[in-house]
Amino acid sequence: MDNNIQSHQKELCNKLWTMANALRGNMEAYEFKNYILGMIFYYYLSDRTEKYMENLLKDDGIDYETAWKDDEYKEAVIEESLRDLGFVIEPLFLFKNLVKMVENRSFDIEFLQKAINSLMESTIGNESQQDFEGLFSDMQLDSTKLGHTVKDRSSVMAKIIAALDEINFSVEDTKIDILGNAYEYLIGQFAATAGKKAGEFYTPSGPAELLCRLACLGLTDVKAAADPTCGSGSLLLRLKNYANVRLYYGQELTSTTYNLARMNMILRGIPYNNFTIFNGDTLEHDYFDTANETKYRVQVANPPYSAKWSADNKFLEDDRFSQYGKLAPKSKADFAFVQHMVYHMDEDGRAVVLLPHGVLFRGGAEETIRKYLIEKLNVLDAVIGLPANLFFGTGIPVCVLVLKKERGGNSDNILFIDASKDFEAGKNQNILRDCDIDKIVETYEQRKDVDKYAHVATMQEIAENGFNLNIPRYVDTFEPEEEIDLNEVAAEIRKLQRETKDIDAELKPFFDELGLDFPFEAEGK
Repeated sequence: MDNNIQSHQKELCNKLWTMANALRGNMEAYEFKNYILGMIFYYYLSDRTEKYMENLLKDDGIDYETAWKDDEYKEAVIEESLRDLGFVIEPLFLFKNLVKMVENRSFDIEFLQKAINSLMESTIGNESQQDFEGLFSDMQLDSTKLGHTVKDRSSVMAKIIAALDEINFSVEDTKIDILGNAYEYLIGQFAATAGKKAGEFYTPSGPAELLCRLACLGLTDVKAAADPTCGSGSLLLRLKNYANVRLYYGQELTSTTYNLARMNMILRGIPYNNFTIFNGDTLEHDYFDTANETKYRVQVANPPYSAKWSADNKFLEDDRFSQYGKLAPKSKADFAFVQHMVYHMDEDGRAVVLLPHGVLFRGGAEETIRKYLIEKLNVLDAVIGLPANLFFGTGIPVCVLVLKKERGGNSDNILFIDASKDFEAGKNQNILRDCDIDKIVETYEQRKDVDKYAHVATMQEIAENGFNLNIPRYVDTFEPEEEIDLNEVAAEIRKLQRETKDIDAELKPFFDELGLDFPFEAEGK
């Protein structure tokens, strides 16, 4: 990306965030995100419609507004739009017309609601219905949080529309996804202000980059990729930077975040028939088993750490968990997510997951599951320790588990990497830099011992450690203290004593002259 585009991107992102903060009033940032991100999404769909119709009708020599007034043309453009885009925005409801209404002070929020309703109704009965259904449900235009009267609410939304219109989202290089990057930036900024709620929908850039690079190593084409706790979909979407992902699958518990994920997919240019996002509890209801693709070449995940789940005995009959003999504890579902991912791995699949360090050494059922993963399934390829305070809402250090169905020549060992000391200290969160990520990935690829950083542990070593995977057992990062020369210390003490006596000798005459007792022991006493 050249410097001009980078500068444009930065300026645009700063404008968006300044605008969001200025317009949200007393509303919490994580609540206001539903309105600003919803309108950015509507702007995107409108822009896509305009460009699509311009291209579709150019040979006919008419514009979209004219075509819509002709019944035959209207029917044709609706059919084409539903097939290719999955939705229809009629000319009256295009974003540019909302802007005109704002400019001539005729805009009201009820018209915006009609526009959204019209868009959503257009998808009913179409293949895209599931992907669009309820997308704008969190942008509650009748909420008193926006204002107590229709006029007040209209005013807030009008300001958002006007502000978005002032921002230049286009660049000459069509390969640069300016709007998508801006959307991603805002999600990150909202996450930074959301405290503990942030973990529900966003994985910071550094850890996300690491997971995706590890997951796609050596791959160019991936038929299907999945994230069982996909949040806003940002982690899943990042995979396309490293491989051609044809189909995306995700599942997300929180409905608001589920909507964000689908918006993010569409806004990032993923065709509606190339992604499937489910809304529901991944552990309690495995919707992946109902999808067209149930096994995946690549999986990534940053599940909620030590989450609670039912651990109901019925799951001992569930194919995801039955072979292990024990279920993950009710208060710590971490391994349940791992088991889910292992079950959904393709024959040559790999899964990369972020988890708290406790999964490496906790006993009981977790020890049983850990041992089975290593000894029976032999799918654990690497354990990587990351720095503390990388994530919004929690300061705990986490680890990365790399799991592979086919481990080739590495099936008799597990690689341990301690990357906990490599980071840049940030104001609120520590930052995993590109150089830190490069070092981890290169070490993973080379797979050899690195002093105080990495160790290739044999299965015998791991068995001797009782299948405890705590990284310090395998990577010795101890730095011996520098030896102290006692003779040097004694000499320094004697020097200080002499200097003290010299100072006392200089001070004593002044005390004598003033008739004061000298407070320090005089020479010779």
